[in-house]
Amino acid sequence: MPSKSEALFQRAANILPGGVNSPVRACKSVGCEPVFIDRAEGSRMWTVDGDELIDFVMSWGPMLLGHADKSVRDAALAAMDKGASFGAPCPAEVELGELIRQIMPSMEMVRMVSSGTEATMSAVRLARGYTGRDKVLKFDGCYHGHSDGFLVNAGSGVATLCIPGTPGVPEAIASLTLLAPYNDLAAVEAQFAAFGADIACVIIEAVAGNVGLIPPAKGFLEGLRALCTKNGALLIFDEVITGFRVALGGAQACFGVTPDLTTLGKIIGGGFPVGCYGGRREIMEHIAPCGPVYQAGTLSGNPVAMAAGIATLKGLMASDYAALEARTKAFAEEMAAILRAKGQAVTLNHMASMFTLFFTATPVTDYETAKTSNSATYGEFYRQMRALGVNLAPSGFECGFTSFAHTDADLRKTLDAARQVKL
Repeated sequence: MPSKSEALFQRAANILPGGVNSPVRACKSVGCEPVFIDRAEGSRMWTVDGDELIDFVMSWGPMLLGHADKSVRDAALAAMDKGASFGAPCPAEVELGELIRQIMPSMEMVRMVSSGTEATMSAVRLARGYTGRDKVLKFDGCYHGHSDGFLVNAGSGVATLCIPGTPGVPEAIASLTLLAPYNDLAAVEAQFAAFGADIACVIIEAVAGNVGLIPPAKGFLEGLRALCTKNGALLIFDEVITGFRVALGGAQACFGVTPDLTTLGKIIGGGFPVGCYGGRREIMEHIAPCGPVYQAGTLSGNPVAMAAGIATLKGLMASDYAALEARTKAFAEEMAAILRAKGQAVTLNHMASMFTLFFTATPVTDYETAKTSNSATYGEFYRQMRALGVNLAPSGFECGFTSFAHTDADLRKTLDAARQVKL
C-alpha cells in the first residue's frame, strides 16, 4: 500500500504538471518524491502520514517567527472575521506601509502587490518608465521570479532542473536582459561602457540566495551604487529573501548601501501571498494613478495579509537578531564539521539566519563556483536527513533558514541526525 503522500502525489500528477504547483517541490534533483504537509507549528511540520519534521525551509524563508505564530494567526483570524477581500482600500495597508518605511527608510513610498515575482516585475517596469530606457542588468544565477526577462540564466528552480535558455520567452524580450557574474564589478563596468545609455536598472539579490547563499564581496554593492548613479540607472535591491531576515532593515541596512527601489515578498504578510515594492517618492509617483506607469491588482493590499504582516513586523521588531545569528552560525559550523569528518568536501556560507552547505572544496562566490557542488551527494544527504526527521531544501541551490522558533533542542537533534547519515 502506498503512503498517503505517495497516493496524493499519484493523484496530483494527473491534475498538476509534474504533480506540483512550483517545480522545485517535485524533489527531482534530490531523487525522491515530495512529502505532502498537513500542518506546521513553530519549527516543525507534520506530513499527511503523521511524520514530524524539523523544518529548515520555513516556506522558503518568510516564517522567521516560526510557523503559525500565535500573534500572526490571531491577527489574520480577526481580519478574516471582517472579510477576506474588499478590492478597496483598508486601514491595515496604510499601517503596514508605514511600518515598512519605518524599518526601511529608503522605501519612502510603497505599492502592495500579491507576490515577490509581481514586485520585481513591477519595479523593473517602473524603472523603465522612469528612465525611458529598456535594458535591465541582472546577475548570473540570481532569481527574481518567473517574469520573462528574469529567466535569462536564472537560479532557483531553473538552475535546479537544469532548464536551458529561456523557453517561452521571445528573443526580443530576452535580448533586453544584460548579464554579469555576481561579485564581478569589472563585468558590470564593461556592460555600462557598452550599453550605459540604454540601461534602465541594475537588479540584484543583495545577498544571493537562489544558488545557495552567497554574500556580496567587499565593495561590490557600493560599486554598483556608484555605477548606477554615474550612469543614470536605478539600483534595485531584490530583498524578497533578505528583507527583515539578514537584518531587521534588510541587506541595505546590513551593508549601508541605499538602493533606489526595493522589492519585498511574503515575509511582509507573515507567509501569506503578498509582496511590495517601494523607493524614492519621486520615482514611485510615476506609478498610476499619480503617473503614467500602470500596475494594478485586485488582491493588492488584501486585508488578511496586511493584518498578518503588521503582526509579523511588530514581532520582528521585538526579536533578538544577534542571538539568532550566533546560534545559526554555531549550528551551521558544527554541521559542516560533521560532514567533513565523514570525508566530504564542504564549503559553508552563512549569514544571519541563513546558511548553505555546498559539497565542494571550492570557495563559492558566484554561480559558476556554486555549480561545483556535488548535487548527487546533496541528494543523498537530503533523503537520509528527511528520513531522520529533518526537512531541508529539496535542492542544493537553495538556502537553509532558521527561525526564532527553532530551539537548541531542535538544533541538537538535527546535528545528531547528520551524524547518522552515511555518505
